[in-house]
Amino acid sequence: MRKVELSQAAGLLSEYAERADREPVVVTRRGRPFAALVPFDADAWEDFVVSTHPDFIGIIERSTARYKADGGISTAEMRRRLVARRKAAKRRKAG
Repeated sequence: MRKVELSQAAGLLSEYAERADREPVVVTRRGRPFAALVPFDADAWEDFVVSTHPDFIGIIERSTARYKADGGISTAEMRRRLVARRKAAKRRKAG
């Protein structure tokens, strides 16, 4: 991994991007990590777009707050609820 101090970064962005294809480039400001250049492919792009979308961030924040306030449920309980939901959907479809 290469570190570059923002105030000392003299190269073109394209030069740093080329280097990032071989190893991550961490940009620091006053010695602390500030940004990073990393290789990106189509899958990573999709993950990035979704994970930084304000709606998605809101969902995660609400979910975290609810979990802290109410607690969570076990995997077994989640499975029970999903099975019950599927059975109910089959009954509605058949009936």
